Amino acid sequence: MAELLDYKCPCCGGGIQFDSSIQKMKCPYCDTEFDMETLQSYDAQLQQDHGDDISWEHSSQEFSQEETNGLVTYSCQSCGAEIVAEATLAASRCPYCDNPIVMVGQFSGDLKPDCIIPFQLDKEKAKAQYWKHLEKKPFLPKVFKDQNHIDEIKGVYVPFWLFDSDVDASLRFKTTRVKRWEDQQFSYTETSYYSVTCDGTIAFDRIPVDGSKKMPDDLMESVEPFEAAGEKNFQTAFLAGYLADRYDVTAEETQDRANERLKQSTIDEFTKTVTGYNSVELEKCNIRQSNGRVRYALYPTWLLNTTWNDQKFTFAMNGQTGKFVGNLPCDKKAATTFTAILTVILTAIVLAGFYFFTDHAANQFSWGMYGLISLGIGFFVALLVMLIRKNQLTSVVMQRAASSYIRPHSFKLRHQQELFLYRRLNKVQKSQNQNNPPRQGGGNAPGGFNAPGGFNAPGGFNTPGGVGHRPR
Repeated sequence: MAELLDYKCPCCGGGIQFDSSIQKMKCPYCDTEFDMETLQSYDAQLQQDHGDDISWEHSSQEFSQEETNGLVTYSCQSCGAEIVAEATLAASRCPYCDNPIVMVGQFSGDLKPDCIIPFQLDKEKAKAQYWKHLEKKPFLPKVFKDQNHIDEIKGVYVPFWLFDSDVDASLRFKTTRVKRWEDQQFSYTETSYYSVTCDGTIAFDRIPVDGSKKMPDDLMESVEPFEAAGEKNFQTAFLAGYLADRYDVTAEETQDRANERLKQSTIDEFTKTVTGYNSVELEKCNIRQSNGRVRYALYPTWLLNTTWNDQKFTFAMNGQTGKFVGNLPCDKKAATTFTAILTVILTAIVLAGFYFFTDHAANQFSWGMYGLISLGIGFFVALLVMLIRKNQLTSVVMQRAASSYIRPHSFKLRHQQELFLYRRLNKVQKSQNQNNPPRQGGGNAPGGFNAPGGFNAPGGFNTPGGVGHRPR
């Protein structure tokens, strides 16, 4: 029995039927026409779509008894954090919530980190970066600076899971090219639609996802990137003088976040190769992974928690690179005053511009109307400037991708192909004024009704001495 093929319209998704009158396939829903060869090629592309294939191999190295000697565990009764530190370190407050912590006993059996990046920057550098972070913030409340607790900043090794992977990817894009032209009656816009497929390989090293429930993910991603050059094999000696957080999020629980960043970076790199189009829209991305590996690491971070107006603020600095982040409070009164003053200044400038650069004799608007227009422009610009300055107080954001962790020179585009799908023509009639421009010889034109030699002009038809003039 013959196989019944059912093609879907690439434009609207409806079922396509063969139209014998035009000898083409035609969609009864959107009236788009297709050649049979085009649909067969497009259907072949769809048959190649498969789900993602991503898997990871996990680390399983354990601490030895000798390595845990001299290490103790502290517990925070407020947020539940478990902190590992040397027995000689007098740790009294939680680095996450700033509440008291108590020693609960000797540190024992746990998954041993595969690697560690030792602290490269000390506490004094962290303090300096904090004060620099507060500079040039006009909407930062002054009292916030006066009531800070900068001396309580703490050095903490934060647990991270590092994801390495080789990726083979296939992507399909829907693209358009637009052509515009016009004649005396119509303006035309022709949009051609294409399906572009490409495939290739890319690799990632050390995509980090933090393994602590107490640590905000957006805060840790904001202090990235960590540089692989400073990475060393783990030794307990690196913990001397610092706190270390025990992971409470497993590698399996962080895989989805790693997969999101890996896939988004793959899409970004392949999208850069699809050029020469007016629009590019991703339709499908298939990821096939190999050599996926997960490692456990400790990364250096300086943390400061402070409270202002019953609101908690957490700041973090990358202990390797010095990148400092942390959202700051906004002085609403200062922001409102700034907006009002700038609105008055800009309104006066715009109003002066109207006064000096408009024709008062031909003025169609009252000065009251000009005042309202100036006020609207001044307020809009002042509000925009205020929002830009207010945005300077926000530095904590989630990372959408993992471009910093792409292995150098690993991206290779293996194949790219363009398939034409269909074409749409949009025709818009021009307005009457565009179709009928003023004719030469009009009322004021040369030779026109009022022009020299015209009907009413001296020597014209209706003037003294003219043909149509009757003396009284």
